[in-house]
Order: sequence, then C-alpha cells, then structure tokens
Amino acid sequence: MTPQQDWQRRSVAAVWHPCTQMARAEVVPPLPIARGAGPWLYDYEGRRYFDANSSWWVNLFGHADAGLNAAIKAQLDTLPHVMLAGCTHAPAVRLAERLSARTGGALGHVFFGSDGASAVEIALKQSFHSWRNRGRAEKREFVCLKNGYHGETIGALAVTDVKVFRDAYDPLLMRAHIVESPDARLGNEAAALAAMRELLSERGPHIAAVIIEPLVQGAAGMVMYDAAYLRGLRALCTEFEVHLIVDEIAMGCGRTGTFFAWEHALVDGGQASAGPSQAGGAPSGGSSCTHERGGVSMWPDFITLSKGITGGTMPLSLVLTTEAVYQAFWSEDVSRGFLHSHSYTGNALACAAANAVLDRFDAGQLQANAEQAQLLKQAFAPLASHPRVAHLRQQGMVLAFDVIEPGLRFAERFHLAARAHELLIRPIGGTVYLMPPYLIDAEAAAFLARAVRLTLDEVLSQSSEGSAQPVSKEVHVA
Repeated sequence: MTPQQDWQRRSVAAVWHPCTQMARAEVVPPLPIARGAGPWLYDYEGRRYFDANSSWWVNLFGHADAGLNAAIKAQLDTLPHVMLAGCTHAPAVRLAERLSARTGGALGHVFFGSDGASAVEIALKQSFHSWRNRGRAEKREFVCLKNGYHGETIGALAVTDVKVFRDAYDPLLMRAHIVESPDARLGNEAAALAAMRELLSERGPHIAAVIIEPLVQGAAGMVMYDAAYLRGLRALCTEFEVHLIVDEIAMGCGRTGTFFAWEHALVDGGQASAGPSQAGGAPSGGSSCTHERGGVSMWPDFITLSKGITGGTMPLSLVLTTEAVYQAFWSEDVSRGFLHSHSYTGNALACAAANAVLDRFDAGQLQANAEQAQLLKQAFAPLASHPRVAHLRQQGMVLAFDVIEPGLRFAERFHLAARAHELLIRPIGGTVYLMPPYLIDAEAAAFLARAVRLTLDEVLSQSSEGSAQPVSKEVHVA
C-alpha cells in the first residue's frame, strides 16, 4: 500500500468528511494532500493540482504564502490568544478599525466569530435583539432568498434554501419567508424586487431582517444578478424599517472586483466607495461623507465576513454593524447586552493574518484582480460557443457556466476527471465554476481554460447515453 492509499484508507475510517456521503467516500476516497505552494496542491505521489476553487473559497493568495505565514509566526511569538471578554489586543483592534474604515464609518462596530455560519447566527441574533431592546419585540421574522445559502448551523440553516442541506433538519428550524431571488439569466430582477415589496408591505412590522448573498448566490450554482437589485432592496428595507444583512462570507475580500461586494451598489449608484486604511497603521478614515445618500445610509445594517479574510490560513469570522444597532444594546442592564461568545473569538493569530490580508488590498490588490479577471475572461471566451455550454458568466474573480444535460453524478465525474488534467475543481450540480487564488497570469489563465475544456469534453463523451440522462441533483458547496 502506497502512502497515498494509506492516508485515504485511514481518512475514510476515522474522519467524517464535510459535505460528503461517507458511503460514497468508500467508492471515491478523498484526495490526500501533502503540501501546497502558490495555486498548486501536491499529493503524496508528487502529482500537482491547481486549486481552482481556492479550497472552499478561502485561499486568496496561494498556499503557504510567505507574507501571511510571517505575520502569523510573528504573532505566535508574542500572543497566540487571549479571551476578548474583559481583554483586548492590538490585532483585533486594528482589524476592526480598518474594516470599519472601508465602509467610511457607516459600519463602525465589529463583533468577532469563528466561521461563516457563526457570523450569520450573530447577525440574526443582533437584529432580533436590537429590535426587542427598542421595544419592538414583534419584529422577529426573517426573510431569505430562494436558493440562498447562509450556513448549516440551526439558525443559519433556517435562512438557507438549499434542500439537500435543509430538509433533514426542517422540523428543528424557525420559519423564514422565502422570496424570489434575482437571476440575470432569467432577467427577473424587477420581479424579484416586486415580490420583496409585496412581502414587506404585508409583514414589515413583524420582520426583523432580510438576508442576502450580494451579486452571486454561491451554492445555488453561482447565480449572478445586477447591483441595481441591491440598491432597490436597500431602499425597500429602509422604507419598511427592516434590517438588511449582507452575507459577504463567500463574495467579500475582493472576489467580485471590490473589497465588499456591496460596494458595487454604491459605485453604480453614483456613490464613491470608502477608501482603505493605511497599511500597518491607523485607518485612513475612508470617505467621510459618501456613505450617505439623500440622508439615508446606502450601506446595509450588517455585513458578515469569513472565508478569505485570513487568506486561507486561520478560522475567523466577523459581523460589521451600524451605530444604531450598537446603541440598542448600550445599557447598564446586562439583559440588554449581547451575551454571545466563542472561546476563540477575535483570536490574535487569525486577526494578524487578516491584517496581513488587508495590507495586500491597501497595496493595490483590487487593481491586480481586475487585470486577472480580464485574463480569465479572454481565456474562457471560446467556451461560449461549446454546444453543451450555457450562460458563461463572470463577476470579478468568479467565473461559471452551466452544462446542458450533464448526466448523472456529473459533479463527481468532472471532479475526478479533472485531476488527470492537474485541476482540483468541484462543480455544483451541472454548474462548473472557478474561484481561483489571486495568482492568475496569462499562462495560468490559458492552462485553466484548456484543462476545463479537456475535462468537459472527456466527461460528456464518457457515455453515449450521457446527453439523454437527467440533470444531476447532487450539490457541492465547493
């Protein structure tokens, strides 16, 4: 038995893998990874794989990045962790200041969690509790979008509409309102806003918050829509006094072309986005007067971040919120406080990594991303004429297309076939997507386009009945 086979056997026996039917893992065992370098992952037999999905969308600058590693190592020698209840530390303070500055101060308070789902739980609880503290306890309902994904803990799952994750636990969940989601492929943004208006008109006095994924619904199959929907939704939430929670766990940290995906709504609406903080120092303050438009804030009430905020090195999540929400908890009465915590809340090592990530953005990462996105667009353009490809689409560093009549177990078959072409990629059902690390040059873009095309043609030709098989219902979040 080779080391590769040994690790596979031991993993299937001892590790309960996420987003995996373990009976299937007996047939298709996990790929043991020995090390990573840049965009590449290497197995125990020396084969390499381009990490096209950034290891569940977290890896921004490549594996074993020297700069991020150095920041973590320096913090490790100083202060690995201290509880954030009754104590504080410089990495957490600096990170909170710098993120707030990127909203121009509109979202001036940061609460730390540990992962994406916990950040969603925090935002939901803060929304409900702040309304209760303001004497409006009847506002306890939540609204989410059809096919939206916000995590798999009980609260987050209650505002998630992906059946494969939700259905088994449905009896445990609170009831959320599920509203039509915008989809540029359907041209239904106006209809989706009209459906939201209808619901808010009817239930607004009882609704605490609407939660959305901005611009791209990830687990739905990289469903993309226009920023005009975001502006319209912000106006509706303001009109009906409902909080707006923007889940940027997947699409934050530069994925869509701006640091926060929400910034597209501000720029397109004639509003300048907030400036970044200065590298290594105090926040620059961003834009001091651009987060207001017509006297009403155009920023959401909450933004959640996780995944890429530490560049794929350490678990960390956080929730940014407004002064109004923060003030609703301001009291000597303990029962009015937000008594939510995680043991590793605001972990110093994770915050040090996140500050190193922000240093990259302060140094011009968004411009580099724009250039890399253009390279991807050019390299994949010929795929639009493929007879089995539909809706080739892109939002910044996210590129996706739908496969016509993909056949059974398409995602699994594509994932396995891609390995032979040095590509690590997992489609979502019949949607193939790329969210690569921010390390794309012309050679890498050409390699990815070629590997995806070869894999696609190979998988579609595996069986003469493939084109007649129904669309696979399997779902992978990465």
